[in-house]
Amino acid sequence: MRRWIWASTWLMFAATMYLILAEAVWTWVRLPMLGNVGFTLVFVMFALLHCVAIEGARRTAGFFAISAVVSYLMEEMGVRTGLIYGTYHYSDLLGTKLGHVPVIIPLAWFMMIYPSWMVSRALVRGVDTHSLSGLTAQAAVAAWVMTAWDVVMDPSMSAAGNWVWEHGGVYFGVPRRNYLGWLLTTFLVYWIVGWLWRGAERKTDASRIFEALPVIVYSFFAVRYCTPSRFPALQVVALFAMGMPALVALIQVWLNRNNDVGGAAAVVVRSVR
Repeated sequence: MRRWIWASTWLMFAATMYLILAEAVWTWVRLPMLGNVGFTLVFVMFALLHCVAIEGARRTAGFFAISAVVSYLMEEMGVRTGLIYGTYHYSDLLGTKLGHVPVIIPLAWFMMIYPSWMVSRALVRGVDTHSLSGLTAQAAVAAWVMTAWDVVMDPSMSAAGNWVWEHGGVYFGVPRRNYLGWLLTTFLVYWIVGWLWRGAERKTDASRIFEALPVIVYSFFAVRYCTPSRFPALQVVALFAMGMPALVALIQVWLNRNNDVGGAAAVVVRSVR
């Protein structure tokens, strides 16, 4: 079973990287793509499988459940009241809705939450994330890393009609409140997960490169957003908003041999079993 999970993770990683590449080169080469829903399903499968391989099925199920429940409730409340992200509503492009929110949206949150979490783990390497202050710091860093992703993603996704900002906003038509809402939503998810994940120690034999796969995906997204798009100015935003945490995370993964959480040797991480 373990070999199947690892092999499937590599397969979904390759599929995810291909789909990102297909989007990046669309201006020049029209490679087959799956659309937003298909892309999300492939990406979330990669995130789930990688989390299972690294953290185990029980922790992964808890992480996904917390992410799905918190993100859905915040989205539903946000659409109904306009208080969290600003006044907006979803179109029908993203498929069936549960209430006012497409079913695919909680999945999309997790597909971004998990790689951002892994980037943050690299960024805060050496910090005791099992203490209250440490897990709070990691949650804050992870929330910032993921919100940086939305800073680049949201303008083009909303311009494509996936959701509509009813009163617009100062940032490519997106209200500033949206990003405060993202910081709040993701911080809640990361803090709850960090609190629940403290506990007994376990060992994992994940190689450095395998554990770094979500970091590589996040970094590749940063590069993808630097290619021509509807909003050329976002290329600059992507370079610094996503590029900096991606660069530092990759440096930590490949060059920082202290407090290593990957490597061929077994390493110790926290787990609730």
